[in-house]
Amino acid sequence: MNYTYRLLSQEQVFGEERIDVIRAIGTKCGVSDFAALSGVAGQGSAGRWFLSSTPGYGDVCAVDESGSQRVAYSTSRGGVRPVMECADLSGLSCESRKDISGFEEAEFGEYPQNAADKTLAGTLEQEFAEGLLRKTGKTYQAQYEEFQYEGAKYIRVPYLLEEGCRLSNGKNYGDGDPVWIKVSPVKWLYDKAAGLLVSKTILASGMLFSAENYYDGDFEKTAMHTYLNTSLAADLRPSELRVMTPEEEAEYEENRKRVMRRKNPYGLKFGEVSEEDIIKGAIESNVPVFLHGPSSEGKSARVKQIDPDCVILYLRNATPDSLNGRSVYNQSTGEMIDIPPAWFKKVQAKCQEEPDKLHVVFFDEINNALPSIQGMAFNIVLDREVNGIWRLPDNARIVAAGNDMKDSLAAQQLAAPFFNRFAHVYINTTTEKWLKWARENKIHPAIYAYIACKRGETLRSKYDGEKPNADPRKWEMASKMLYGVGRPEMLRALIGEDITEEFVQFCSQPVITLEDVLSGNYSDRELENMNTSQRYATTVGLTQADDENLETVRNFVSKLGEEFRAVFDSYVLPEEEK
Repeated sequence: MNYTYRLLSQEQVFGEERIDVIRAIGTKCGVSDFAALSGVAGQGSAGRWFLSSTPGYGDVCAVDESGSQRVAYSTSRGGVRPVMECADLSGLSCESRKDISGFEEAEFGEYPQNAADKTLAGTLEQEFAEGLLRKTGKTYQAQYEEFQYEGAKYIRVPYLLEEGCRLSNGKNYGDGDPVWIKVSPVKWLYDKAAGLLVSKTILASGMLFSAENYYDGDFEKTAMHTYLNTSLAADLRPSELRVMTPEEEAEYEENRKRVMRRKNPYGLKFGEVSEEDIIKGAIESNVPVFLHGPSSEGKSARVKQIDPDCVILYLRNATPDSLNGRSVYNQSTGEMIDIPPAWFKKVQAKCQEEPDKLHVVFFDEINNALPSIQGMAFNIVLDREVNGIWRLPDNARIVAAGNDMKDSLAAQQLAAPFFNRFAHVYINTTTEKWLKWARENKIHPAIYAYIACKRGETLRSKYDGEKPNADPRKWEMASKMLYGVGRPEMLRALIGEDITEEFVQFCSQPVITLEDVLSGNYSDRELENMNTSQRYATTVGLTQADDENLETVRNFVSKLGEEFRAVFDSYVLPEEEK
């Protein structure tokens, strides 16, 4: 089925016939990364776009980055914000939902729009260089071939602007860099009164408006009208992902294996690793690991996540007998009897009961211990023997933790030989990591929503030695108190008065909770009456949903608006899917 594409007129944007969509959302228009790469439409939140009207004198009307009316030469090139005539949205057979502006948002057609995330872009470029990317057979703007990768489509655009820029994926691009743009559904706002679908962004740029020096207002005679209803119309029609024949698939997999063998001759696994990955890797490899970080950063919690039944030794309070065991005199035999320490007996019993499982011995506050105690601990780490007598079981593993000297007045520097016996991990509890931990450990939803909404600004506050301050451990204690008594004002005893006052105000605004969503305890009228702040607070609070309810909650957040669904996804989706 053929559709007619146009541009908005001067009257529809600035005049008395201004359409409802423009009246509601304004005249400024965002720019897709693909359009920005031409360097004509502007970059970032707003760009320049043509209208179909003439102000006279043979020129053409346009809208600039600020949303103001401008005049351009008829032979100039600029941004394209297409509109499509549509008397009845149901006749398009496309997905639609309510946008935050209150208008129906429809997804119709596909077009290259925003840059792929940095990690994926690197993978695509590598696959492209090695000849492993498959083409769909479609070409955009008669020059950019479309490739398919893991069920999605992309084009490769060389960056040719004189000045560098930062695209929506957060990556800075310079002259000659390849940019991978994802082909995605085009979003349109439906103006029912005008019978128009209006593109939410400037899709393309650098397009010639007219080949004639004089524009008399007859839009159908322009190069732009021809482009919209031939080239752009063809580009908007989705391509089909090709399914390989068994023979093609076998050849493709063989080529991929060959390339991978060349790239990784030692069979290693490459990629980013987290602090937890390093801790687990050291434990599995039988390498002692030392966790550094200030108090309240969750060093003990990380160890307990790996081994909930780990045996903990607080070396700050340890004595030689409690760490190394003791010798007693046997009067009947006249001999000295060596008695192992209690912690060793526990470790030995656990390792014997579960020989196929690794058990952690956790030396906590090791650099707060006396030098004599550190020396004994060093021998245990070095020789895996206690007092030179009792050997640690083969499935026992050593983890240590302590505060660095800059974080604790009681900390002492470890001797170099002792320090060098460990793999070292420096704990840094980011907001993202804390929220993930909070979801898994059922932190009170009000605290979770508040920390998420503040983007971690109040996860910590400065300690002055006089008043309570906030930190990750204090918020865990606050959660227990909130569950226990339900009185947020009481939290000032834990996190201080200023943060408590702000937290109380946050909890007092109306939001829809996870329990409300799962039970259907809300109305469409409530959603319509929520302001932006309330929608945002509701959205971040709902990111605490578990995997089982994630899709249900995500569908609900979509009712708050596409922007809020993007916020929700930024919290809950794995990094490679964001």
